[in-house]
Amino acid sequence: MKRAIETIPFTAFTSRKKSDHITGRLVVRRIPELNKTNLDQPTLFDTHRFHAFFTISTLDTVTADKTHRAHAVIELVNSDLKSSALAHMPSGVFTANAAWLILAVLAFNLTRAAATIAGNGLARATTATIRRKLVNIPARIALSARRITLHLPEHWPWEKPWTALFKQNFNPRKPAPT
Repeated sequence: MKRAIETIPFTAFTSRKKSDHITGRLVVRRIPELNKTNLDQPTLFDTHRFHAFFTISTLDTVTADKTHRAHAVIELVNSDLKSSALAHMPSGVFTANAAWLILAVLAFNLTRAAATIAGNGLARATTATIRRKLVNIPARIALSARRITLHLPEHWPWEKPWTALFKQNFNPRKPAPT
């Protein structure tokens, strides 16, 4: 059986002039395919997906693979920010961009914290998904006897995570005994 990670010497940009060639390694990681499409007719051999990346680092293959995967996580965060709050940048004023970036990162971190507290698999969801499931709630506000009541819909699938988040943030704490 082949190893899960293979590496071979590789020269990139060979179609350009010789001074533009970059010599490094091509690392290919083999991953078993978990999303079986046709279960009625199984395959003769296990199917795999392959993820390849090019590196010029002197790190060993496993460490280079871990570094590459960590970088991919950062790219997901950047993509999420660009598709939400950072979609409105840049403006023509540097200080406005700086303020908007700070507010966007604060909102992103608060959204991540809320999703983690709510649980139910939302900790790794995108900002748009969290906004759709926890922030934009289909509720009705009623005021009666100077009390505000929030009426959530019956059989709402996100009631338990939303309630967990609400209780974590708004449940009155009992004072600690002195």
